[in-house]
Amino acid sequence: MKGVVAICIAFLLLAIYPAFIEAENSHSYLPPYFSWRDVNGVDYTTPIKNQAPAPTCEAYALVAALETKMQYKLGKIYNPDLSEAHLFFYPGGSIKAGYVNIIDAANYLIEHGVPDEGCFPDPHRPYDFSFESLPGWENRTVKITEWGWVEHTPEAMKRTLIEHGPLIVCMYFWRDFYYYRGGIYRHRWGRLAGGHVMAIVGYDDEQHCWIIKNSWGTEWGENGWLRIDYDALKIAEWYGEDTGVMYIEGVYGNLEPDVPKIEIEQPEIYHTYIFGREFPTLLRRIPFIQEGAPRIIGPLIVKVKAENTTRVELYLDGELKYNDEESPYQWHLESSPGLHTIEVFAYNEYGNVSKDVVDVFVI
Repeated sequence: MKGVVAICIAFLLLAIYPAFIEAENSHSYLPPYFSWRDVNGVDYTTPIKNQAPAPTCEAYALVAALETKMQYKLGKIYNPDLSEAHLFFYPGGSIKAGYVNIIDAANYLIEHGVPDEGCFPDPHRPYDFSFESLPGWENRTVKITEWGWVEHTPEAMKRTLIEHGPLIVCMYFWRDFYYYRGGIYRHRWGRLAGGHVMAIVGYDDEQHCWIIKNSWGTEWGENGWLRIDYDALKIAEWYGEDTGVMYIEGVYGNLEPDVPKIEIEQPEIYHTYIFGREFPTLLRRIPFIQEGAPRIIGPLIVKVKAENTTRVELYLDGELKYNDEESPYQWHLESSPGLHTIEVFAYNEYGNVSKDVVDVFVI
């Protein structure tokens, strides 16, 4: 009887063993290509942004990953826009120091969250300044439940990328990285320039590369995107072994607040306006002129794009200049020479408010 039982058990094991093998192989299988820019034909990433001239890359990379996860969770493309400036300064970031502690920023996302851009728009200033998000920002935040480090092996990074969303990575980069314009990047020349934080959104085994979202504007790289060879990604560890790659998880909160959306379309940072005609600023660093601030020669019309809005106010250096209830929201800029700050506030029918800001240098 025992022999019969043993034979039955042996046949049973032989029958289910292939199933165990298939399950194990299935668990370890990784597709040769994956990108959050193309999940069943849907691009869940948000538009490229520009952090310049401030060293705020940690906040921009975290927000890039978070915005992608927000769209994926809601299952629609609505281009959420979170406040990188809030996530940089509120956890203790400093332009002078050159960074925000990414652990502090990630923990801040758990405890407090980050509001939409309308609460604290990035002024693109190359210095620390007094800051405060709009009142009520606490009701407009998106949070996470956890974050963690990822092992530096390609398999671990790929699997975490698929399971948890875009990864936040810190890499060493060399001077030739500044001049990348497309293709698969590999370091070829120049000295070490420093460390930089970006968001890995995908990979491609056929091209042997990671697909990365940068925060240097659309004029850099492939319209702001980077493809970098697996072997060229030199991970810079923050605090010890295997700490240069981070994932975030458990996004929740006010993912789509019913608030105005407002954007100053003209003037734009790193642009020069000569009697209304727009040109890219060529000489960006000139003494006594704030880097990044649009330079204005002659008359200029300020143009503002606003959605979900019933009223828009324009302030120049804190003084109300215009108050309009109908679009298009356009005004003639009248100011003395020197540095000035333009702020616009948008209000909707529920009394919610959002703002945008830009510093300008009038010549």
